[in-house]
Amino acid sequence: MASHSVNPPEDSAAAEAAPNTVPPRRGSLSFRSRAERSSSETLSVEIMERSRSRPMASYASKRSDSDKLGSQREIDDDEARFVYINDPERSNLAARLPNNAIKTTKYTILTFLPRNLFEQFHRVAYIYFLILAGLNQVPQLGVFSPAASILPLAFVLGVTAVKDGYEDWRRSRSDRNENNRVALVLVPGDREFRPTPWKYVRVGEVIKVAADESIPCDMVLLATSDPAGVAYVQTINLDGESNLKTRYAKQEMQSTAPEALSGLIRCEKPNRNIYGFLASVNVDFPTGTAATKPVSLGQSNIILRGCELKNTSWVVGVAVYTGQDTKVMLNSSGAPSKRSRLESQMNREVILLAATLFALCSIVAILAGVWLVDHRHELDTLPYYRKQDLSEPQVGKYNYYGIGAETVFAFLMSVILFQVMIPIALYISMELVRLGQAFFMIQDKNMFDEATKTRFQCRALNINEDLGQIKYVFSDKTGTLTENKMEFRCASVRGVDYSHGEEESLFSSVSSGETRKPKTSVKIDPELMDAIKGGQGIEKANLARDFFLALATCNTVVPILVETPDPSVKLIDYQGESPDEQALVYAAAAYGFMLVERTSGHIVVDVLGERQRFNVLGLHEFDSDRKRMSVVIGFPDKTIKLFVKGADNSMFGVIRKNIDLDIIRETETNLHAYSSMGLRTLVIGMREFSIDVFEEWHSAYEKASQSLIGRAKLLRAVAANVERDLNILGASGIEDKLQQGVPEAIESLRQAGIKVWVLTGDKQETAISIGFSCKLLTREMTQIVINSNSKEACRKSLQDAASTARRLKAAPDSESTFSGTGSMQTPLALIIDGTSLVHILDTELEDELFEVATVCDVVLCCRVAPMQKAGIVTLIKNRTDDMTLAIGDGANDVSMIQMADVGIGISGQEGRQAVMASDFAMGQFRFLVPLLLVHGHWNYQRMAYMIMYNFYRNSVFVFLLFCVLYSVIYTALPTIIVGVLDKDVSRKTLLKYPKLYRAGQNNERYNLKLFVLTMMDSLWQSLTVFYIPYLAYRRSTIDGPSLGDLLILAVVLVVNIHLAMDVFQWNWITHASLWGCIVATIICVIIIDCIWMFPGYWAIFHIMGTRLFWACLFGILVASMVPRFTTKALTEYLMPSDVQLARELEKSEETNLSNSSEIPLSTFSQL
Repeated sequence: MASHSVNPPEDSAAAEAAPNTVPPRRGSLSFRSRAERSSSETLSVEIMERSRSRPMASYASKRSDSDKLGSQREIDDDEARFVYINDPERSNLAARLPNNAIKTTKYTILTFLPRNLFEQFHRVAYIYFLILAGLNQVPQLGVFSPAASILPLAFVLGVTAVKDGYEDWRRSRSDRNENNRVALVLVPGDREFRPTPWKYVRVGEVIKVAADESIPCDMVLLATSDPAGVAYVQTINLDGESNLKTRYAKQEMQSTAPEALSGLIRCEKPNRNIYGFLASVNVDFPTGTAATKPVSLGQSNIILRGCELKNTSWVVGVAVYTGQDTKVMLNSSGAPSKRSRLESQMNREVILLAATLFALCSIVAILAGVWLVDHRHELDTLPYYRKQDLSEPQVGKYNYYGIGAETVFAFLMSVILFQVMIPIALYISMELVRLGQAFFMIQDKNMFDEATKTRFQCRALNINEDLGQIKYVFSDKTGTLTENKMEFRCASVRGVDYSHGEEESLFSSVSSGETRKPKTSVKIDPELMDAIKGGQGIEKANLARDFFLALATCNTVVPILVETPDPSVKLIDYQGESPDEQALVYAAAAYGFMLVERTSGHIVVDVLGERQRFNVLGLHEFDSDRKRMSVVIGFPDKTIKLFVKGADNSMFGVIRKNIDLDIIRETETNLHAYSSMGLRTLVIGMREFSIDVFEEWHSAYEKASQSLIGRAKLLRAVAANVERDLNILGASGIEDKLQQGVPEAIESLRQAGIKVWVLTGDKQETAISIGFSCKLLTREMTQIVINSNSKEACRKSLQDAASTARRLKAAPDSESTFSGTGSMQTPLALIIDGTSLVHILDTELEDELFEVATVCDVVLCCRVAPMQKAGIVTLIKNRTDDMTLAIGDGANDVSMIQMADVGIGISGQEGRQAVMASDFAMGQFRFLVPLLLVHGHWNYQRMAYMIMYNFYRNSVFVFLLFCVLYSVIYTALPTIIVGVLDKDVSRKTLLKYPKLYRAGQNNERYNLKLFVLTMMDSLWQSLTVFYIPYLAYRRSTIDGPSLGDLLILAVVLVVNIHLAMDVFQWNWITHASLWGCIVATIICVIIIDCIWMFPGYWAIFHIMGTRLFWACLFGILVASMVPRFTTKALTEYLMPSDVQLARELEKSEETNLSNSSEIPLSTFSQL
């Protein structure tokens, strides 16, 4: 299949004018086919553009900021917020800005009761019960006592309100703790920092933060403990990445004492974009003279609330966004009220039953009116109806209000009498069943995480059955699919493959009696170690040393010393923005090139036991246009070299091919082998600078770094100009350690008809590489990549993507079969970045994105902010009826988890924010398979049947006009037991055939057709229970109590036999509850008839002594069950479902009637 590439034009001016976006870059929509990849492309690590992220920093005296937004454009006054440094009064004068207090609660004391009741009364049945309770308060309609009628509803509402109130109180307590944390705030008059609660921090105030403390608000850096203004922060609560990020204070502010500093910051208004910041600052120097021109600020100059300061003694900053305006709060969505899908569908059935009830009551009222008219002259003397009150000397009316009013009363009293057609007991039974289901899920040993010793947690009891209807899974990447641990596996040095790491590295750095060792050990290849030491010639040794020196220097990794029990030994923990960089630096250390120190302008590397200092003269960071990074290093011998590393398809375009052609070919062969193993690959190159070349580069670099407008674009041009004519040093292969069982879990979910989308804040190339590793992406897939920077470019890209996707899906491909369909189609993968989503979400382009995304088999969203994750979930929820599930482990996943129908938190290494916000929590991604395919299937099947059976059971009662005692005692327990314990198929079968899960997705166990058939069945059974005794005894002298005993025994037998026919798995508890309830019914009837004061005294013994009684019972059972039995038998024989076939397979295996381990299932081959 041919490769497709579309590069829509963009309006650069419009792109530069758009806030919250990266600087202008060519929007791109690319299609990567497997034909392309098979010929030239290998699986590679293309480090994604740091969209709206930190600057490219030169570690010289004048650093540059390649921050994508900091150099984009000037901000109009109408779009700007004005922050006066160290002057909060003036900063808050023009507009009343919020203080720094946060609020995550749903309720207040005044709104709790009305809002909570409003949320609960989304259940239509509750409105029905409220109306009934109100009717029962009318004296003329008092079928039950007023208190008894209101008590059940009040109990259910009260218990739910207490639970919701407790959860909100916990959120309020957390808010108080957060708001009362203390920060050091500069008092302008006193010129000293004083402890101040976070909630009192205001925009414009200067704040000091010490090492390992959390940042109280979004603040622009003014100064740091590092003389060059460098600070390191951990952003785990924002983007889920535990690696350190580098931030900088501008030299114009770093050089002035914070208490003496003043000036004006003009920044963009608060927004959700955590990867961008657009601002400029005019600094007033102590002499009173203002800066001649504004200094641009970007993402590298702001640290956000929720970050933690690391490896930096202190920083000082000025608050620009506080409280609810901070980016972390704007990316936090409130906790929504989640309701089960089955409960929502029940509202439809409740309305239908209410209509049926209205019809029945109308018939009763009409007949009552006709009867009153026919007997209007006999009402004074009728034995059961008195019109006159003769209890007083003066004759009066006895609760009689005329025929019209009595007809209305008859209607309303019928409503109260027939109310159990919509039983409130059903909702209580559902909660009990869910409690039992949660117990078995928590106790499931297959979902126990041995590594962390944590069990499955069920934090929400009202959506258990939704686990059986999931259609979309939205997953975070880092810490959810992966362990976020990179391991150096292979190296290709000058075309020679070294991938046989067998020995543990024993290298350490010794200085002044102190020994330093890498915290993480890496297995080394003895042959490569021998080459480094010169055992294979001096030329090979020099090239190998340059290779590992490039790994040790071409990065932004920071070495942090960790104490050990031995005071003379310290471990070096490498922290950096990318786990890839950490793995490469650990590998370099293992081979004798240990990075031991990094400052703003130089680094120190222990080279084979000798410490050497290298000056960092300039650094060009990764971006998605170049797909590489480079660093200019000054060596101790005064030579200058450029080290470059990047993706293979980017690097081979800038490597010199007129020499070492054989080495390049061998390297390409090794790279292909590495990528086939699922490794992340990088190519390493080097260029030596002459003095003239260095001075030319340095001049252009400094000029671009100091540019206020278009700085990022200029720096990219400088980098592209110098990164050419490289000599190839080699390539590396890194394994990103996936969590155990992730590829198998994704494949099982895919077979079950569940689409897995990955939403990550990580780089695009990293996400793609992980996609291949976990088998989410395959080489048969054609990748549709959308990277655009304006709304029009996004529109054009989406239109092209939609037309291409439709064409590729429609065209059969003889080489690939799309899993999940029976046809031969080209599988598609959509890959889109957060920059494009800025212009798509919440606009009319959402519909076009939805069209493209739903056609694709896999969707990867890269570099997305937390609220963009929630926006993608909303995209599906608002346009389909499909159930969604979100799973993540970090605070940046909270919005997505709360937005999805089902939210799951991973108890990982990134805190407990995701767990606290989730509905369910577990230790590993692979536990999704037993949770959804086993427990989800069982929960849905049990709950759907229990609801349908309760409607059937109560409909039979209403049609027969029996007492409420029947509904509560005689038949309630078996349904709860079946709802908790019954299994249609075993765990083994559900895991063996994931496609059985589709029964829940297709609503096979609960739908309108099944509901109507059940109601018809209940009507037929009620007719047989009523008319068979009526026809048998119509000419006899049987009394009412005797006939009532027969009817109540008959209906209890019928509904329990009906339940017994539908039980899949029998055990002693099911037997005891079902047959025990029948026995209990007989005992209750006998006891009641043994009480001499009741009118039915001894009636049961008289009627049970006749043959006609037993003949009626037998006839009722046969007549009631024959239609259902016949329909059930014919359906399972002629049109068996996959679940029924799987059940037969289990039986055949148990009885050894089949010699094969598998039998074809009717629809498996078509799904």
